Amino acid sequence: MKKFPSEISKEQIKQLPLIHFPGQIHIIDKPDKIDFAYKRLKQADILGFDTETRPSFRKGQSYSLSLVQLATGEESFLFRINMISFPDELRDILEDERIIKIGFDLSSDFHQLRRVVKDIQPRGFVDLQKYAREFGLKNMSLKKLTAILLGHRLSKRQRLSNWEQKHLTEGQMVYAATDAWVTLRLYQELKRYE
Repeated sequence: MKKFPSEISKEQIKQLPLIHFPGQIHIIDKPDKIDFAYKRLKQADILGFDTETRPSFRKGQSYSLSLVQLATGEESFLFRINMISFPDELRDILEDERIIKIGFDLSSDFHQLRRVVKDIQPRGFVDLQKYAREFGLKNMSLKKLTAILLGHRLSKRQRLSNWEQKHLTEGQMVYAATDAWVTLRLYQELKRYE
């Protein structure tokens, strides 16, 4: 089994080139776009997964799930939950154990999902944070894993932006697509060393 560096400094990460999703980004913000996304995603064997929620800067205030991202190597689908609610088709994909979904620190994502769909039963998920531990990579953030395994820097600049605004910015779309896709890339990279 390959040994990876157990640590990387912020200074080392800053020197690396930025990574971003290289494929096509689909914004699913209207009910008539759901069927297209569903048909494409149901064909996949494996997907990268992430969610975004509008941040709250006031004590006691919280927001509901804003975005669910699913990515293949070539396409990323951004489901704007605040605009289309939570479609049955999306639930079907998240509960389909045949399709492997790779996420990072899934407990927080699942918590947000269950705030919207109480009885959802996510299946077929691999938590990259736990999986990386099998390779001796402990207490790693997604940013550090990306730097160590892929030799690139992952930007987190858009993380605290407003995910419920009417139109997502280009930066938000690329960030959201990249966050889902990079989990898939990292998983594929680790699989090479099993």
